[in-house]
Amino acid sequence: MPKPTKGARLGGSAAHEKLLLNNLAKSLFEHGRITTTEAKARRLRPVAERFITKAKKGDIHNRRLVLQSITDKGVVHTLFTEIAPRYENRPGGYTRITKIGNRRGDNAPMAVIELVEALTVAQQATGEAEAATKRAVKEDALKKDAAETEAVEDAKPADADAESKDA
Repeated sequence: MPKPTKGARLGGSAAHEKLLLNNLAKSLFEHGRITTTEAKARRLRPVAERFITKAKKGDIHNRRLVLQSITDKGVVHTLFTEIAPRYENRPGGYTRITKIGNRRGDNAPMAVIELVEALTVAQQATGEAEAATKRAVKEDALKKDAAETEAVEDAKPADADAESKDA
């Protein structure tokens, strides 16, 4: 059962906050990135990610659920046909919040919220190749350290034998 959130709301009443977040989500999907206050960006992130998750399912039921909140049919069409397919292999984390300092007029902390770029197959392969290279370098370094340690240990008994013969 949905329960109202306690505490401060953005812009006044709960209804106004809901409308504000829906409009921010519409702008985010329309432009790809928006500049807003940190508080609004933090409140917008789960709303926008929920819309993208519904759009990934792509059926008419979820389209109608999104249309209840985002009333611009063009933006909803863009969300379902362009934005959602980019993230079909991503399990979440479709947005990024970057802090950009304070606003000049009222010193409010500002942030940019943007849609992250989807990982392409080439980028995923590159990431896996880089990880494999790093692992290989570590293994080589460990082998070299082990070889040096053995060489030092082998050299020590020979030095001890030489010293005992000198004495």
